[in-house]
Amino acid sequence: MPSKPSRTIGGRRAEYAAATRQAIHDAARELFVTKGYFATTVDDIATAARVAPASVYAVAGGKQGLLNSIIEARTTAPDVEETYARITGHDDATALLRFMIHATRVRFENARDLMRVVIDTAPHEPAAAQALRSAHASLRTGLHLTAQRLADLNALRDGVDVESATDTLWFYLSNGAYFTLTDDNHWSLDKAEEWLLESLRTAVLRPPTQQGESPESSVVLQ
Repeated sequence: MPSKPSRTIGGRRAEYAAATRQAIHDAARELFVTKGYFATTVDDIATAARVAPASVYAVAGGKQGLLNSIIEARTTAPDVEETYARITGHDDATALLRFMIHATRVRFENARDLMRVVIDTAPHEPAAAQALRSAHASLRTGLHLTAQRLADLNALRDGVDVESATDTLWFYLSNGAYFTLTDDNHWSLDKAEEWLLESLRTAVLRPPTQQGESPESSVVLQ
């Protein structure tokens, strides 16, 4: 019985630490987007999060660590692993592409303002460059899993292997592609999503009549 109160206290401390960390992350993200990374100070973040400046340093080592910490927290969130698991569960190539396009669209939609800050800051700040590498690595993992699943389904076009399919998916589904479609072309995300599906079906998938055939039968058809 004596150990029960200590476990309760420990649990509350952990909850408070998590809440403090989240408040600092939320404040930093908002300020980075509205004021810019370089114009934001640790004191600004502390004031917005209602914590002492020392807490900001304790959470991520200051402003430099926060940007990377925010991105890493996003790339390791539970829904990322759930997305990976759903990729490997698809048995239809077009449905898998549709799923991944929508997943990357939502990812872009939720983080576009912050990612613009990261992209603009990366050439001048090592912490931002590391944050950008983390974001790219997370997305590329999902795209590689998608390409591998398409290969497993024998759905890739002739001459397209897993690595080249991953590169093609990256070309169409990276943040840079979405920025081009929405900012430069002024497309809605709905229009972009429809166009990406048709483009990727042409770029990486076999014609529907050939999908699911064995490699031997594909050769005979040619």
